[in-house]
Amino acid sequence: MSEKTNSRPGGRSARVQAAVHAAVNALLEEVDRAGLTIPMIAERADVTPSTIYRRWGDLPSLLADVAVARIRTDEPEDTGAAESDLTAWAGTYAEEMATGPGRELIRDVVAGRGEAHTALTCCQFARQQIDRLAERASERGERFPERETVVDRVVAPIIYRILFDDALDREQCRRLVEPLFRAAEASRDH
Repeated sequence: MSEKTNSRPGGRSARVQAAVHAAVNALLEEVDRAGLTIPMIAERADVTPSTIYRRWGDLPSLLADVAVARIRTDEPEDTGAAESDLTAWAGTYAEEMATGPGRELIRDVVAGRGEAHTALTCCQFARQQIDRLAERASERGERFPERETVVDRVVAPIIYRILFDDALDREQCRRLVEPLFRAAEASRDH
């Protein structure tokens, strides 16, 4: 999301954002992504192109903002144990991000040139889900790996593999998660 974005909730700003996001999503169903233009989006959203340029700056930034809004933020599955919760979440995350829309989201965020805020927002969604899993583990009296350890050792390999290799399957995700809990057990025993 561009720094130019007006963060004022509600009112005209919210209506413009909703209309532009809806226009982008509808047009992506109708036209090839390469054929999408800001004037086309503006016409569909019933705003001027200058409104879009002022708010988002360029098409990649707009697409990145729309992609961030599409990120799934459902409550992580509760399997009854911290390790299986994280394993289930990682598998679902890997599957969702490896889908066509997930890959488009990653490309849009990466293409949002210089829009570090957008990439941070995406990472923040993952961090929030990991925090929820950690809270749940704490409520059960279970140990849970540090959030940034999970980002570095689970989330990062998932995204890297989606971008540059074959996506990880659920078993591979389990193998990423398992050592985090073995390390936590070993540190507790010493």
